[in-house]
Amino acid sequence: MNKHLFSQKAVSIAVAVFVTSAAIFTACKKDKNKDEPETVVPAELDDYSVNPSLIKTMPGFEGLKITTLISSDDVLPESPGFIFGAQPDGAGILKNTDGEGFIMINNHEILQSVSRVYLDKNFKPVKGEYIVDSEGGMTRLCSATMATPEEHGFAKPVFLTAGESGAESMIHAIDPLAPADKKNNQRTVAALGRWSAENAVPLPKGSFAGKTVILIGEDESDGQLAMYVSNTQGDLQNGKLYVMKRTNNDPVETNMTKGQVYDVEFVELDNVKSSTGAQLQQQTVDKKALMLARVEDIDYRKGSAENGREIYFTATGVSQGDKLTPVSGKTMWGRVYKLVLDASNPLRGKLEVAVDGGDDPGNSIVNPDNLCVTENYVYIQEDGDSFYKNNNHDGTIWQFSMANKSLKAMLQMNHRRNDATFNGKYNPSNNSQLSSWEYGAMYDVSNLTGIPNTFVVNIHPHTWTSEKYKNADGGATRLTNNSEGGQVVIVRGVSK
Repeated sequence: MNKHLFSQKAVSIAVAVFVTSAAIFTACKKDKNKDEPETVVPAELDDYSVNPSLIKTMPGFEGLKITTLISSDDVLPESPGFIFGAQPDGAGILKNTDGEGFIMINNHEILQSVSRVYLDKNFKPVKGEYIVDSEGGMTRLCSATMATPEEHGFAKPVFLTAGESGAESMIHAIDPLAPADKKNNQRTVAALGRWSAENAVPLPKGSFAGKTVILIGEDESDGQLAMYVSNTQGDLQNGKLYVMKRTNNDPVETNMTKGQVYDVEFVELDNVKSSTGAQLQQQTVDKKALMLARVEDIDYRKGSAENGREIYFTATGVSQGDKLTPVSGKTMWGRVYKLVLDASNPLRGKLEVAVDGGDDPGNSIVNPDNLCVTENYVYIQEDGDSFYKNNNHDGTIWQFSMANKSLKAMLQMNHRRNDATFNGKYNPSNNSQLSSWEYGAMYDVSNLTGIPNTFVVNIHPHTWTSEKYKNADGGATRLTNNSEGGQVVIVRGVSK
């Protein structure tokens, strides 16, 4: 994420898993000894931000309805000093257990922080605060997953947010409902290892009964897909950590091609809690792990416990410095992989390339980052700010059909480059590069809103800068390059 401002980040999505515990379900109530379903009143969604939506629909998807949820210029009535900061990335929403409405949690990558925004029953933001600032976050926080008792078997909701500022970064486990403790840097999870991690994604509790299985993506040029396994649901301390390899010991990514299926297994890493990130990296080499070009986001298929064992993840891709030439052995344009784990053993599976940007360079996916997986589709969000010279489009969200393998451009960043007034605000530096904005999380809020096929999308409009957004979290350790605005929108009509 935002690698044009920082050193190379191993491959940012988004997505973010939306959890059952956050959903509004049709409940039952007693009435004259009969159970009658309560009526779920749909939220009355509207444009709640003073800023316009920064994305647009693509041909064939004109029926989608986009409304704004929050942007950096918005003043919330119960916390007028709060600024919704730069680069909202990993996210999740829960029902507010203390009253009516909802609670939205967002990473702010460049700020190394996590915000908490309170929404009313119609999703209108009313109050905001930071529950992690740059001192508590310590490293850039990218994608994230809201783990819950109902979906993942955890004892209580836990926001797993991954640090991504080099090999010594760690994954935090944040209580999204606890009082704000934003400078607390003691919430990292040693058992999940040290990685330049993009996301840590627990599988649904029914996928492997009684176990906690968490997939971790490492955003480095020799990136890994790692797996944490505990024999206790919700346990983040006592499990073992593994890394994926091909059973034939071939670590080279481009030795795999689309249309083929490859046997993979996860091999155990040693002394995880006491090892540095550099030591864990050496183990991945010694154990012949599969070296992938920036493993960013991970998500699983929805709809059933069996579907939860079908996992999709991105390899964002890397190039030579000329932005034209591939790196030997690595995808350049980016890939989306499909991994199906063995039903009786999470440490074995079948791997294949589901989508390959190299099939139509510059016209297909470019640097895929965040993912949102439903029962029938994979939504692929681009992080095209590698600025490849042969890329021909702005940041896009693609719809990939699992059934017929079709790939369609659904949403795209709306730069309005011919609108001088718009560009004066959202692009004051006059950056003319394609794909200078990127996406954060995309996740399903249909059950929360009571409106089918409704999703949240986070946006990083990197060229939108102002001194009034600087240091929005109030932290003391991330004081440069943090003056961007950010936005969250709601999209209705997305097929699942």
